[in-house]
Amino acid sequence: MVLYSMILFAAAALFLGLAIAIYRGNTNLIHDYHQVHVKEAERKKYGQAFSKGLFALAISMLCSGIIALFGETLPIALIPTGVLLAGFVIASIMIAKVQKAFNGGFWGK
Repeated sequence: MVLYSMILFAAAALFLGLAIAIYRGNTNLIHDYHQVHVKEAERKKYGQAFSKGLFALAISMLCSGIIALFGETLPIALIPTGVLLAGFVIASIMIAKVQKAFNGGFWGK
């Protein structure tokens, strides 16, 4: 479980870095077709809203990695997996809502 935790910590750090960069306004890190219909005046708000989903994903990875360090029994192995899965679902819903609000959907209107 240590390897699992280390991989999740590295991935969490990567997503945290991306989330911070996007939150600060670097929306170029988001693919162009995901922001085709985002107005130029709303780019900063879009980046801040989008990055909240990435923050949620990074936090779930970090929590899952920490919980995995408590042992290798089956129940303890299932809990971090559940936390990670819940984080993916929550982050996906958050990003989907942002895309719907700012871009009219994932690929526009």
